[in-house]
Amino acid sequence: MQKIKKAILPVAGFGTRFLPATKAQPKEMLPIVDKPVIQYLVEEAVSAGIEEIIFVTGRGKRAIEDHFDTSFELEYNLVEKDKNDLLEEVRRISGLAKFSYVRQPQPLGDGHAILQAAHIVGDEPVLVIFGDCLYDSEVPASAQLIETFEKYGDPVIGLSAIEKKDVSKFGVIDGVELDEYTWEIKKMIEKPKVEDAPTNLVAVGKYIITPSVFETLSKMKNGKSGEIRLADAFEIMLSNNKPLYGKILEGSWLDTGNKINFMKAAIHLGLKHPEIKDELKKYLKNLDF
Repeated sequence: MQKIKKAILPVAGFGTRFLPATKAQPKEMLPIVDKPVIQYLVEEAVSAGIEEIIFVTGRGKRAIEDHFDTSFELEYNLVEKDKNDLLEEVRRISGLAKFSYVRQPQPLGDGHAILQAAHIVGDEPVLVIFGDCLYDSEVPASAQLIETFEKYGDPVIGLSAIEKKDVSKFGVIDGVELDEYTWEIKKMIEKPKVEDAPTNLVAVGKYIITPSVFETLSKMKNGKSGEIRLADAFEIMLSNNKPLYGKILEGSWLDTGNKINFMKAAIHLGLKHPEIKDELKKYLKNLDF
């Protein structure tokens, strides 16, 4: 079985939920404590053995490319000021992995975005991470997905169990429970009514996809929404009896896709940050509204 060495990070979206902050900067570059969201995701992938990161970008996303590039002027300034700890951290970023960048010329769906990287991936399985899905876990979420893929050899969807009242905001799965954390998926339902949801297991934005998924996406003109969506490709594959697995990810899901969850993620990771955790904890305890 081929080892997964590449990851696709689709980051071409406009980030409209965070306007006006995202008017001139990518939402993926919004910081949580002292790192942008996108760096947390890249570090997760690298810790799972990924060697090459493929960003699918759009207009206005140049800051992401600059962040993972060498910055001679900044490094020179840090050397001059003898800030060696910061210099080491800055240099580490550009050396995390090999980085590639492709453009999604039009916003035609997440599946369309993934297709833009097909020529770089080639005939290999690949990790896909969307830019608003952080995980705080002992074993990196990406490593958990890769482990499941290596067991079954077919596409894997990262899952989380949520409160039933919230299922209408997500894509929900149904299928056969293989063990405590693994499902063979038989059906996917996008944003069902609470009473129609077969489970409380939802897709969180992390996947392992195979060449068969790329093949399905390449044949799609559009899906139910008028866009080429990864979820629609999975439905097509399920209708043709192609195997699809789900892995319930262990750890804390930090969804940064909207304002309130972004703030929760910042607090969660702030309380674990060695530089600020004690002062932040004290501040939160003393809040009185």
